[in-house]
Amino acid sequence: MTRAAETRQRIQDIALELFTARGYDNVTVDEIATAAGVSHMTFFRNFPTKESVVASDPYDPLIAAQVAEQPSDLSAIERVRRGLMVVTESIDDYMSATTRTRIDIGIGNPKLRAVMWENTHETEDAIVAALVGTGTEPFAARIAAGACLGAIMAALLEWARADGGEKLGDQIRRALEQLGPVPS
Repeated sequence: MTRAAETRQRIQDIALELFTARGYDNVTVDEIATAAGVSHMTFFRNFPTKESVVASDPYDPLIAAQVAEQPSDLSAIERVRRGLMVVTESIDDYMSATTRTRIDIGIGNPKLRAVMWENTHETEDAIVAALVGTGTEPFAARIAAGACLGAIMAALLEWARADGGEKLGDQIRRALEQLGPVPS
């Protein structure tokens, strides 16, 4: 991991700890920066807003690339489904724990729920662009992206409520399998 990635991860980890302990609205950017041992400006170089600490994730470019790599003779929904399944394989225990914390913090705050919803739309746009860029009709691309992301959102919320048991990657895989055949 690069030094910049380590700094970003440290800022996010500390912010999530503070949000969990004191509540999202009771923590300032300055407090996060101080606790992380970085300047106010370093915080904003890594996260454009306080909300983005909770809402942003590194997956959009990975998802778009995996969707674009799927065979173009497959249906749009199958390309998205398979691309998402590939990305799901990269979810490790750290990412699972961080995701659970981000969901717990986000669903308890109306402003954060709205920001997380917007982030989902950005993911959808990235998927649609990947599909359209490889010849899929825009309407079919939008439907496929929306269906798969809807399944993932349902899986994430169920998984976060369950508080244990199934691994995040397994829960997402099960949700995506509801939309079509298991890829071989």
